[in-house]
Amino acid sequence: MNVRCYLLLTGLLFSSVLQAKEIKPLQCVAFSPYVNQLTPNYGLRPSAEIIETLLDTLIKQTPFRCIMSYGVLNGLEAIFPAAKKRGIKVIAILWIDKDKLVNTDSISHGIALAREYPETIVRLSCGSEVRTRNNFSVDTETERCLNALRESKVSQPIGVIDTWWEWCNRSQPCHENQFSKQVDWIGINIFPWWENRHADLFPCVDANAAADFHLARWLEVKKANPKKEVIITEFGWVSAPEGRGQINLKTKKECGIASQKNQQLVLQSTFKKLAEKKVSAVAFEAFSENWKANNEEGDFGRFWGLCDSTPPYTCHISLKP
Repeated sequence: MNVRCYLLLTGLLFSSVLQAKEIKPLQCVAFSPYVNQLTPNYGLRPSAEIIETLLDTLIKQTPFRCIMSYGVLNGLEAIFPAAKKRGIKVIAILWIDKDKLVNTDSISHGIALAREYPETIVRLSCGSEVRTRNNFSVDTETERCLNALRESKVSQPIGVIDTWWEWCNRSQPCHENQFSKQVDWIGINIFPWWENRHADLFPCVDANAAADFHLARWLEVKKANPKKEVIITEFGWVSAPEGRGQINLKTKKECGIASQKNQQLVLQSTFKKLAEKKVSAVAFEAFSENWKANNEEGDFGRFWGLCDSTPPYTCHISLKP
């Protein structure tokens, strides 16, 4: 074999190895340390100690070694050294909202953390559901974040997370939205539970059909953005109040029952189906958050977690990502 052929063959083999590594999907869990009486709205911040306790609980009681975090300020910056110490990978969201000064802090801290923890932070997102919360009024802030990350030359892929509907540009069939060409990857949040409450397009998806629903929405967004990595950045099912159903506001029909059994079914079947397609995904969420019972999610809001919100933070379902 001459040198030229040898180099060509070596290059092809090396390329194949890289591709094999790239297609291994991430299987992560959403991590927010606002457990017990903590809330992001006021009061005490999560301490480094509670963050370490929660991460240790995840390691001991679940198979997850990858998390998605929701901000880099107000104590949440302690997530990254704790994750590095434990060998946990992180999809890091820089929280973006209406307050431009806070956004500036989020962006600058996010860049610094991305540089400090290049092996721990594996993806960066400019916000989560910014359009869903604010319509189009904060788009310029999302773009400012994307531009700042590009200019900083951080090593991690840069994306934006929002609902699948926003990433379909609020249309059927699905189309690119204005951020499609600005990102390396796309994060889509998919919740049949809330479709069952608010939607007329898909008003009734039960736990048995949830995995197929998640994959179908992913396929729609991927078809509209074929050159982009598309990650399901939130999916899940509530475990309680046990036996209570979701009522669609338009059809008045009950569809979807809250239970630990259904939560286990939705998470396990979805991870299995997505792994077959080599799709990365993030289960929502690691620990239940009591403060969510006081927002628009009602009593269901405090039962998304795989693990309890109060000490000893027991994880009540068994998964095999």
